[in-house]
Amino acid sequence: MNQMNMSRLTPLFAAIALVLFTSGLPSDVAMAKAKTETAKQSVGATGFKGFLDRLWPVARARGVTRDTFSAALSSLTPDQDVIDLTKKQSEFVKPIWEYLASATSPNRLERGAKMAGVNQSTLDAIEQRYGVERSVILGVWGMETNFGGYTGGKDILRSLATLASVGYRGTYFRDELIGALLILQQRHVARVDFKGSWAGAMGQTQFMPSSFQKFAVDFDGDGKKDIWTNVPDALASTANYLKQNGWQNGLPWGFEVTIPHGFDYRLHRLVFEEWASRGVRRADGQSMPRRGEANLFFPAGADGPAFLVTDNYDVIKRYNNSDAYALGVALLGDRIFGAASIRAAWPVDDPILGLQQRIELQQALTTLGYDVGEPNGRIGTLTREAIRDFQGKRGLRPDGYAGKRVLEALQVK
Repeated sequence: MNQMNMSRLTPLFAAIALVLFTSGLPSDVAMAKAKTETAKQSVGATGFKGFLDRLWPVARARGVTRDTFSAALSSLTPDQDVIDLTKKQSEFVKPIWEYLASATSPNRLERGAKMAGVNQSTLDAIEQRYGVERSVILGVWGMETNFGGYTGGKDILRSLATLASVGYRGTYFRDELIGALLILQQRHVARVDFKGSWAGAMGQTQFMPSSFQKFAVDFDGDGKKDIWTNVPDALASTANYLKQNGWQNGLPWGFEVTIPHGFDYRLHRLVFEEWASRGVRRADGQSMPRRGEANLFFPAGADGPAFLVTDNYDVIKRYNNSDAYALGVALLGDRIFGAASIRAAWPVDDPILGLQQRIELQQALTTLGYDVGEPNGRIGTLTREAIRDFQGKRGLRPDGYAGKRVLEALQVK
């Protein structure tokens, strides 16, 4: 990533900066790309070799052969650039409206429509087998690698070994390294082609090795699960990932809505019929779905666009636990197939809180007795629910948004 021009960063890497919109514990994709921590130490050749020596018994116990282990790792050297990347924590948070504008840029929409046409028969077959709509599959593909335009150029094994050797995220990257060795041993990819992101995500839709082992499929029946160069395998693997994580066929991820005057902002989750009875309407003028329920979500507060989001939206967040990312996937997929852009205006004059301000906000909520987890600046479900309760008690609209007004209200003694 450090070798890339910043203007070429795909949303996969841009998600690192979206700390404001991440929530809870990240998924395996987000774990590798969205959370930054300081590594315990710089890596040296001696320590690296010692780590590999200690790794061998663990890898052997999990099925890695000595031939695979030696051939793959014996000549590796640590990558200090990877360690340096773990130490970068951005204070800057890209406004969600800028992020979504980039995610659904004219160039990306044009490329997405072309790829939808080129792969129509493959997408037909994937939809039939897995029951996952092509729009969300294309949304993930476009967000992760711009439809295969950039899948990462780092040596997966070197990156994972470097991170594991310094104990970054405990044993997580050690286990991912062993998983990568098994992928190589099973001959799904040639050693020279085993490339991906600096933190080990790989292929057209950026799987970590553990996700590959659980969800990758050989869709074209050639004996390999090739998510690097084989588009049918990559897209089917993504569909399988979403299905296995609870995707419900026929249930929309959600949609933009309009809120009536005098609306009770304390309402949070209702069935669609009840939302309609409360005066909530789809912004596109269509009828509410006949089944299912949804949460009311204000990604930039009640002064900005409002969405009803379903359990399928939460499934997208299993891929990368960021609201901005999930909206990017969903809106990109919809717009590839002709949906309109967001209709409501974004509150561009409402300053976004910086990292330290978000931490201060969470600390203040904790002092008041709310459980928001660790005050780390990531605004997740616990923090939003605490904000919603606090807003209601202070006479503010309880939209759950971590904005300037809430921080100022918390600072009043």
